[in-house]
Amino acid sequence: MRTHAQRTTSCCFAALRQLRQIRRLVSTSTFITLTVALVNQQLDYGNGTLVGIPTYLVRRMQSALNTAARLIFNLRHSDHITDALMSLHWLRVSERIDYKIAVLTYRVLHGSAPQYLGPLTSVVDLPSRRALWSAVTNRLVSPSVRLSTVDSRAFPVAAPGSGTLYQSTSSRQQHSSPSRNT
Repeated sequence: MRTHAQRTTSCCFAALRQLRQIRRLVSTSTFITLTVALVNQQLDYGNGTLVGIPTYLVRRMQSALNTAARLIFNLRHSDHITDALMSLHWLRVSERIDYKIAVLTYRVLHGSAPQYLGPLTSVVDLPSRRALWSAVTNRLVSPSVRLSTVDSRAFPVAAPGSGTLYQSTSSRQQHSSPSRNT
């Protein structure tokens, strides 16, 4: 994962150096489009596999994203970057990784994910005589792991943790009240 993160970061900075040269030659909207196409696409490629990477690698990738935002808004290095990221509607790198896993989990639960991801996840089944509120939440089983460095990055382990974003909203939207068998 380290080589992937380093290559991604170096490609992003190379694209940003080229973009800096043409910034004054194109309109602002065109420049934003080029930056998103060249930098954000690089950062988003394969970020679902970056679950659990060390923080220093996330910081390197985040610095490329921050530099892209500084280049768009012509900010100095000492200026705050949070407002620029929010105005561009960009997520931080760690949030992008979590979002990618949450989307994959959603697609697996609804059957629109690739077939090979389906058997990797299993939904908690609570058999009982009554239909419980917890039976419709699509909670996922988190398998036990032996090696915390490698096994915790696998999709079956990472999916239950990121799926909580989806679980809390979907159960409210689909079921306004729990169904009861009387």
